[in-house]
Amino acid sequence: MKKPFQNQNPRNVLIMVMVLVAFVVMIDLPLIPLKINYKLPQLLGGYEIKYDRIIGGYDLYALNGKIQRDLSIRKGLDIAGGVSVLMDADMSNVSEADRADALNSLKDVIERRVNLLGISEASVQTSSVSGKYRIIVELAGVFDTNQALTTIGQVAQLDFRVEDTDNPPTEPNAIPNFIHADLSGANLQKATVVFDQNQTVSTGEPKIQLQFNSEGAKKFRDITEKNIGKRVAIYLDNQIVIAPVVQSAILDGKAIISGQFSVENAKILVTQLNAGALPVPVKVLEQRTVGPTLGQESVNKSLFAGLVGLSLVVAFMIFYYGRLGVMASVALVIYGLVTLAIYKFVPVVLTLPGLAGFILSIGMAVDANILIFERIKEELRLDKPLSIALENGFGRSWDSIRDANLATIITAFILFNPFEWGFLPTSGPVRGFALTLALGIFISLFTGVIITRNLVRVFYKRSLRIKR
Repeated sequence: MKKPFQNQNPRNVLIMVMVLVAFVVMIDLPLIPLKINYKLPQLLGGYEIKYDRIIGGYDLYALNGKIQRDLSIRKGLDIAGGVSVLMDADMSNVSEADRADALNSLKDVIERRVNLLGISEASVQTSSVSGKYRIIVELAGVFDTNQALTTIGQVAQLDFRVEDTDNPPTEPNAIPNFIHADLSGANLQKATVVFDQNQTVSTGEPKIQLQFNSEGAKKFRDITEKNIGKRVAIYLDNQIVIAPVVQSAILDGKAIISGQFSVENAKILVTQLNAGALPVPVKVLEQRTVGPTLGQESVNKSLFAGLVGLSLVVAFMIFYYGRLGVMASVALVIYGLVTLAIYKFVPVVLTLPGLAGFILSIGMAVDANILIFERIKEELRLDKPLSIALENGFGRSWDSIRDANLATIITAFILFNPFEWGFLPTSGPVRGFALTLALGIFISLFTGVIITRNLVRVFYKRSLRIKR
């Protein structure tokens, strides 16, 4: 089998690597304010030097905004803090065979609602154990969540009802009795907030405009045609919102709800309607807040552990393999830079288990180099020329490196469970660990084999001494 980059000019490969490193450093660079305010001595002219700029913290912006990417690090709940909510799904009115589908549908609706609220780093998971059906929602970076939880958990059942002329109210001027019409939120295509722009008396009052799909528009037309001069009521969660008298048939499939809404309430209502109704009722069982201080403390300890681990690995490689160890350490630093850039570019939501996967992958990143260097030592013991020993060390180790890492990649695939198989783990923290571990393996194959090999080819000299 052909080995990676086997016949490439090593200098050309290293030039490409240097370009790559420059690019990832730009991505990794944090926001750094640079301020210089210094006055030169009179002997040097006494000029005052002022420099005030901010470097780093760059975002991707290309093709006149067609490609945009926020390159900030995404933090999970255990790092950024936030709220974790456990909700119970009431499946009492759902048949046993349909409960799994209902739970998945509930998850989809809640995810849409969270996205419409603009909460970017939310996690929605399901759990079904011993007949209990639960939804776990984690809102990272959110602390004032009353409005968000109301929007997530509210049913928002929209339906239209017509005046029941066969059963008029017994008291004069009372609200008429209404019966269900064949029109509901399922026929809704889009809801938007509009404002009163009446030319004579403009109140600026927020209203909600409903746009029905083709089937809903036809139903709404039939309802208004048959009920001219009568009231058609709009109900939300079995509460009447408005019951206007139909003056004429509405043919364009658009309806306006005006119920003296505030702007904020109108926006919440539109969010609920666009997200759809929950397929089953839910109630909040537990709400847990994670403070950002605890998360930051955990991050600091994890980063310290990572630096200690990296330092020990570098020290071991240099002590045991000399100049080869130095080149492997350079590749390891490049590994760290590339990994962080990929985390920001994908983006990867960084959690404490994810950090654990990254720290573990630091040690695994040099496994390939250890196999290669030990193979080189075996070749030298057979009195082979140094140049041949080096090439054989890299070439003949590749199959072992590939197979060993393939086994770990398969394990990471099982833990990540991308196809949502019920017999495999679906926990968010486990998936975060699997994702960072898998990314670390792929990147370590690039840095540990390709970069180290070409560093050795270009910079290795005859004075290399390797411990036998």
